[in-house]
Amino acid sequence: MKRLAILGASGHGKVVAEAALAAGWDAVDFYDDAWPGKRRIGKWVISGDTTALLKDPGGFDGVIVAIGNNAIRMTKIQQLQAADLLPATIVHPAAVISASARLGEGTVVMAGVVVNADTVVGAGAILNTSCSIDYDCELGEGVHISPGAHLGGQVRIGDQSWVGIGASIKQGTTVGSAVMIAAGAAVIDDIADNLTVAGVPAKKLVR
Repeated sequence: MKRLAILGASGHGKVVAEAALAAGWDAVDFYDDAWPGKRRIGKWVISGDTTALLKDPGGFDGVIVAIGNNAIRMTKIQQLQAADLLPATIVHPAAVISASARLGEGTVVMAGVVVNADTVVGAGAILNTSCSIDYDCELGEGVHISPGAHLGGQVRIGDQSWVGIGASIKQGTTVGSAVMIAAGAAVIDDIADNLTVAGVPAKKLVR
């Protein structure tokens, strides 16, 4: 039996669990730092917190962090790596991934996603439902591309940036690290680090 430990018991965690089961994992076990106050997520029992998982990881064939917050997700991935646990990469069978694309460890790819030729995705990324990433894109570590977002070819996105639901990024655009792109935004110019942008075309907001 092929068992997966999922760290992060939330709505996102449930979607990751279903993607994993569809991708051929036989069973999933949840862990969350809200345990023992939180003991269930949907139909699944939460087995413990991060400490419990790190103390006894031997019964699992893989582990993945299912936490939407990019910074927290990457911190947890680093904890796992420090304990010599290599995060699994989960790809839903209804996703279309080019044979020449590369996905970093700990990345999750949901149903309906398309990743085209020679795109490179860093560790710990979330490629959420029905987003599309065209050719020769480069995504840093801990990036989250939300449902229905679209990236043209040769887009570059820095570490831990978040592209909101339904946003679009023009081909050849560079987005910095720790950027937040609002839902429905249309990005047609480069964006520096640590900015929040919104609108059509996307403009800087004051955080």
